[in-house]
Amino acid sequence: MTPGFERVCPNPQATTALGVALGGLLEAGDFLALSGALGAGKTHLIKGIAAGLGVPADEPVVSPTFVLVREYQGRLKLYHLDAYRLTSAAELFDLGLEELTTEPGAVVAVEWADRVPAAVPQNACRIEMEHVAEHVRRVRIAWPATERLAALGLSFPTANASVLPR
Repeated sequence: MTPGFERVCPNPQATTALGVALGGLLEAGDFLALSGALGAGKTHLIKGIAAGLGVPADEPVVSPTFVLVREYQGRLKLYHLDAYRLTSAAELFDLGLEELTTEPGAVVAVEWADRVPAAVPQNACRIEMEHVAEHVRRVRIAWPATERLAALGLSFPTANASVLPR
């Protein structure tokens, strides 16, 4: 079983903060597979990841739903892909996924990765997001990179998140 943890973020700012912490731990070659319903906070998390990678604050980080791939430059290059409109992993590979995942100094993040499971490598950081309440999101992260996963837990402890509202 892949090690993981769960956090409940009480607002979009906390979701973004979790992304910043995660982005600070990423290394070249990492693959992030995000899943969750519309409005689950995937793009908010990616905005934080981009910030954690050092993408300039004036660079708008937006969902690549219609363009399918966006590229951002920080200490590592971030390729942000959206598989929502795709019907197979082959379409993602046709977009150049293999080249992106092997590019030196790059990280790949795929929203709607659950739609293209054959494209997700075994060593991916898998992030499941769930809409809990109006602004509250549950984030589950499973990552074989156990040392970095532990560091993420330390840099974003439960106290930075919240318990579910009653």
